[in-house]
Amino acid sequence: MRATRNMSSKRKMDHLERTAGNNRQNALYPAEVRGIINESETVKRLRIAVPPDFSFKAGQWVDLFIPGVEKVGGFSMCSGPGLLQREGIVELAIKYAKHPPAHWVHTMPLFSPPPPPPQCTVGSQVAMRVGGDFFFDPSPSDPSVDLLLVAGGVGINPLYSILLHTSDLLRRNQASGGRDFNIGSAHLCYSANNTQELLFKSSIIAACQEFPDELSCDLHVTQQITDVDSHLQPFINRGRITEEELRSHVDLQRTLCFLCGPPPMIETLSKTLLDFGLPKDRILFEKWW
Repeated sequence: MRATRNMSSKRKMDHLERTAGNNRQNALYPAEVRGIINESETVKRLRIAVPPDFSFKAGQWVDLFIPGVEKVGGFSMCSGPGLLQREGIVELAIKYAKHPPAHWVHTMPLFSPPPPPPQCTVGSQVAMRVGGDFFFDPSPSDPSVDLLLVAGGVGINPLYSILLHTSDLLRRNQASGGRDFNIGSAHLCYSANNTQELLFKSSIIAACQEFPDELSCDLHVTQQITDVDSHLQPFINRGRITEEELRSHVDLQRTLCFLCGPPPMIETLSKTLLDFGLPKDRILFEKWW
């Protein structure tokens, strides 16, 4: 489950190179864009319909194949397996970048020869293949664990998927009287430049309010200039995620930690967790570039 990467300062590796050592499914599925939502000024969330036999685990990513775009995209699912089961939909939140797959999602084409691929629109046809060794997929017989989810920037995507999956499992337990899964608690530490860039913040807060005994969050802003909206203030901390905050949510016997964000952040925080005494096999991380 632990994803590691070697960094290169000379050349930015593309997605397929970076993830060559990761497990991935063999099947390549046709898919169709069914919705495009502006999640923030720089992030668009795609709702993508997939065939009935498509499956993934919370935290995994897809290889995204776009007709007319040579490069293959790599994007973590930001939805949970529950949405797939209910609606046949998966969601990807993609930040603006010049990398061709992200550029296709965000930018109107320039009409100059040779003709570029059309911009991503509702109805666009793509293909996807699931991969990744960074996921949370408990079985009913697994012992209970407490999750510590630590995200930076758009590294929230796979962790939001895990949080949504945990919420779905808690609802299943409510319906069954607690007989389905051994679910502990989950705490999310999430840092972004400002509240506008804290993706999914309203849904995260709503989940914590629905399950106040099991789910909690600390949302951090590091470059906020304006005042924080009053409804967000109870959940917002100014400044980076601190060692003290992490320590308060680490139980050396029960905590399973998932980290995703910029490599320097993940390297620093994973070392901090090791220094606390948390076993290496309980610190799982995914770095994005």
